[in-house]
Amino acid sequence: MPTVMRLGGLRVVIYPNDHRPAHVHVMGEGCEAVFKLGCPEAVPELRENFGFSRQRLAAIELALHADQVRLCGEWERIHGIE
Repeated sequence: MPTVMRLGGLRVVIYPNDHRPAHVHVMGEGCEAVFKLGCPEAVPELRENFGFSRQRLAAIELALHADQVRLCGEWERIHGIE
């Protein structure tokens, strides 16, 4: 499971054998959340949350949105999409 980004103590992961739509798993602090990336035009959207506070989720979403183009590229690279 490639870590494609770090947000402080959190890891942003894309699983190689995962399903569409493009999404990332954010893990750390004993919590996990899954965000749909919305590639290429929509903003990242929370799909599942296991333990993060609303405030922490908002900060994560902002960080994902700021790096969305690169994250979408990583999803495509890992899944062999051209």
